[in-house]
Amino acid sequence: MRLATLSEKEIIITLIALALLLLSAFVFGSLMELIKGPRVVGEILGGMIIGGSCLFLLMPEMSTKIFFAYAEEGKVLNIFYQLGLIFLMFLSGYNTDIRVDKSNAKTISLVFVGATFLPMIGSIPFFGMFEEYFKGPAGNELSYKLVFAIGVAITSIPVISKIFFDMGIMNKAFSNTVLTVSTFQDLCLWILLNVATRIAQSGEIKLAEMIVIVIVTIGIFAAIAIISRFIRQVKSQWKANTFYSISFAVLMFTCGLLYMIGINIMYSAFVVGYLIKAIFGTEETVKTRMHFLENIAFSFFIPIYFALVGIQLNVIHDFSIARFALFFVIAFGLEFVGTFALLMFSGLKMSTRMNFAITMNARGGPGIVLATVAYSYEIISLEFFTVLILTTMVSSMIAGYYLRLQQKRDAKVFDEL
Repeated sequence: MRLATLSEKEIIITLIALALLLLSAFVFGSLMELIKGPRVVGEILGGMIIGGSCLFLLMPEMSTKIFFAYAEEGKVLNIFYQLGLIFLMFLSGYNTDIRVDKSNAKTISLVFVGATFLPMIGSIPFFGMFEEYFKGPAGNELSYKLVFAIGVAITSIPVISKIFFDMGIMNKAFSNTVLTVSTFQDLCLWILLNVATRIAQSGEIKLAEMIVIVIVTIGIFAAIAIISRFIRQVKSQWKANTFYSISFAVLMFTCGLLYMIGINIMYSAFVVGYLIKAIFGTEETVKTRMHFLENIAFSFFIPIYFALVGIQLNVIHDFSIARFALFFVIAFGLEFVGTFALLMFSGLKMSTRMNFAITMNARGGPGIVLATVAYSYEIISLEFFTVLILTTMVSSMIAGYYLRLQQKRDAKVFDEL
């Protein structure tokens, strides 16, 4: 059996394209960190600089020779794009902690409902206002509306965690509450996104099939708890190289198997990451192995993924600054009002309610995943894809700078609720 392959020239061109993507993501990601912004925003900006929003306009011939040098180059780069997404969701699943602090259950419940369901319900009157411009070629009305509602409500665990780490407030009452709420929120929204992609694929709404998908996606976590009990007995016998091999094999096979029953790659990778944590736990040796994997993923695959997200953005054509501004105000406003309003029943002081309302607006990585998955399934248009990415970038920066400003005013503001 002989497999088709690229020519040596095509391989070299691909390596150069990857190097430019990685270098641009690294440079602008580092610059963003210097000004205390989220690194992911800089990595996307790096992709925009060498993409359709800048370099392609200034030097189209050179860009074409690098990123469109042969017919299959887009597909080859898309493999790295998908691997970046898979590793991002895999690591997000591993770092997900599903538990509730009973002493803080009331606040967690109020923030969860206020930051998730109220914004989604509040977004309903605005569906029709943007539908002509935001709905994609394969997205029927329901799948488009689901993505719109998710885009309004979603919050980022990775970006918020990074901000908390940088500020030195991780494991404080405020940060623990935000991360717990974000975990439950993301699980709910990933399920809805999975339903939206399934509807887009089938082209119709099959109620029985949708119910099965929801039950399966929720039931997976219960199954993981049962499976992990049986496998934990042999985990200590697995060496480091075996750990990686088994984890990657399970990751790829699970993505394939769950795809057959209507669950997309993004959610499958998230589930496997959570499964690995359930089986191996958070012992020091396991955390060390995952740390090595994170170093590789966040140094190569994930920056390339974010740069490839940025390279697809075109803020010159197929984009309306007015519609972006309007959507941003609606999304930010609904998330803010929903969170702030429900926390009025918590007894928290106004400044704390403000902190929660601003922080839950940081959309970060999950907002980007939402946009890329919905766009790849043609649920949304290129314009809505661009709007969602820019909304994610701006909202994440606002949250980061606002929290640092509050800490500067009062160093102990996040220690207690």
